[in-house]
Amino acid sequence: MEIILQEDVEKLGTRGQVVTVKEGYARNYLLPQKLAVPANASNMKRLEKMRAAFAKKEATERESAQQQAALLASVTLKLSRKAGENDQLFGSVTTADIAEALKAQGYEIDKRKIQLNDPIKLVGEYPITLKLYRDVTATVTLTVDRES
Repeated sequence: MEIILQEDVEKLGTRGQVVTVKEGYARNYLLPQKLAVPANASNMKRLEKMRAAFAKKEATERESAQQQAALLASVTLKLSRKAGENDQLFGSVTTADIAEALKAQGYEIDKRKIQLNDPIKLVGEYPITLKLYRDVTATVTLTVDRES
């Protein structure tokens, strides 16, 4: 089934793009979430108008993401966790913990935008990458200390 994406969908495509997906994926997920519309004749005619609107929306989103990245460049986060010998944490620091720490400093970042390969399980200092937009990323420094 061919559809026109109205929003960026991870690992599928960007908004305004015509892609082919399985019918169940389109019917059960993309169409009800308003992430896409069917690629019929009337929607294909509207595609050019939609692309102009998408380009304008993309420019404003990219600009706001770049401003936010500039603000986040100087941010350092500090978390205290219980740790045993050898600086091994009891538990771990996850993307939800990092999102919460950013929120405490006044930055509203979704935990899905925080790129963390594995949960942090050792005391130390870590660079954390935040994917704010398609190609706009910011790096914050996270320091995990031993709780006293």
